[in-house]
Amino acid sequence: MSHLTVRKEGRAGRITLTRPKALNALSHDMCRQVMQALIDWNADAEIDLVILDAEGDKAFCAGGDVSRVYQEAKAGNGDAVRLFWRDEYRMNAMIAEYPKAVFSFLQGFTMGGGVGLGCHGSHRVVGETAQVAMPECAIGLVPDVGGSYLLARTEGHIGEYLALTGARMGPGDAINAGFADLYVPEARWPDLIARLEETGQPDAVTEVATTPPEATLPGKRGDIDALFGGETLHGIVNRLRGDDSDLAAEALRAMERSAPLSMGAALDILHRMKLGSADIRKALELEYRFTHRALEHGDFLEGVRAMIVEKDRAPRWRHEIGTLSQTDVTAMLQPVPEVALDFHDWKAAP
Repeated sequence: MSHLTVRKEGRAGRITLTRPKALNALSHDMCRQVMQALIDWNADAEIDLVILDAEGDKAFCAGGDVSRVYQEAKAGNGDAVRLFWRDEYRMNAMIAEYPKAVFSFLQGFTMGGGVGLGCHGSHRVVGETAQVAMPECAIGLVPDVGGSYLLARTEGHIGEYLALTGARMGPGDAINAGFADLYVPEARWPDLIARLEETGQPDAVTEVATTPPEATLPGKRGDIDALFGGETLHGIVNRLRGDDSDLAAEALRAMERSAPLSMGAALDILHRMKLGSADIRKALELEYRFTHRALEHGDFLEGVRAMIVEKDRAPRWRHEIGTLSQTDVTAMLQPVPEVALDFHDWKAAP
């Protein structure tokens, strides 16, 4: 059964996620369908732009279908899980590098895999219900699907804060942090989409975009920079423990629930990304080094068990925050020479 619809409407290629009861969780098959549609439409002179949206009011896409991934891994199909991540990352890069305009309409939860699908296009539209986040450290992964690329481009140490705490962003903060571009009230989306289909002109969105709700992150910037500017996870935790602010207390509570190895690796990835120019392919390659090893050497299976499958909220992580070794972090981010992500080359495409 397909969980998305792919069709042509006027001058637009349309992809709509259609599993709202599962918060439009992203499966391997859905990723493959999106990639094939993008390849087909790039060569189609009748298509001027692409529109990504989703059914339901609770979520654009709350993430990858991690329950299915967990079942596959527990059944011994680790290679299938790794192939899913590889194809998902290839899809993320395709969206980011697509030669035609890509619109995404982000309502409700847009998290994890939903960020990879909806936050790399050229025109990212949020509505009043948008809640955007990268909460992967809570289930033993790192912010992936190109999320580290977006996080590394934020001002100051906002990216570290969002990565380590999984804090949710409303529409104003999503735009401020670079996860979205435009705010359009959701009641106006059908008319805007119809206009885009009719004209194939991306500029039509500017006629209805309006001022978003006020962002909260800028007002926290000074405190976040002071607390999350440490070189190591242990150093950041010590700063948080030595601060009596509500921000520090809330951040510390979130981090003490998350996997130390994941947080340490997420911090390392962001630091590496900030050393040079942030690039989507570099981000995805670094992220894949971790996820490729996550089943055997990370906390992913335990995190999903505790938070999603059995829901006991009591994960037994492999490490403690205070004793996490940088050697263990580095081992998770070593190159994976036998595997290539094989990014699509649009210039070479027919």
